[in-house]
Amino acid sequence: MYGAEVWQIPTREMNKILSTEMDVLRRSARKSRIRRIKNEHIKEIMGVKEKPDIIDITERKRLQWYGHVKRMQEERLPKLIMEWIPGKRRKRGHRRKTWIEGVQAAMKTRHLEADQWLNRKEWCLGSGRRRQLSQDRKDR
Repeated sequence: MYGAEVWQIPTREMNKILSTEMDVLRRSARKSRIRRIKNEHIKEIMGVKEKPDIIDITERKRLQWYGHVKRMQEERLPKLIMEWIPGKRRKRGHRRKTWIEGVQAAMKTRHLEADQWLNRKEWCLGSGRRRQLSQDRKDR
């Protein structure tokens, strides 16, 4: 997943990615949707129940990149770009989620503190932690 560190995936696209991933698993297990077999059972059959999904992997890569850039020297270009705030006003309408907002949301779901990136080992352990799904998403 080359370049996943800088992806900001909208919720709609995230749902499409997860459903495509599940479709691949279902086809690999040779189980059709007509049989109404739950996704959890398909994951058990394929042996990926305990493994992270694609969204977990991209969030982990994003958090690793965030920690890496935050530890860089102040004059490095990636750090300057990450901390740069554009001066132009945004368009009207629904505001798109920025990359840093996605990082902050991933940090919140993994229970990471804002300054935890200072300790590299602690940050790597924390960013590798799987996200805690909300209760309504578990019920699906």
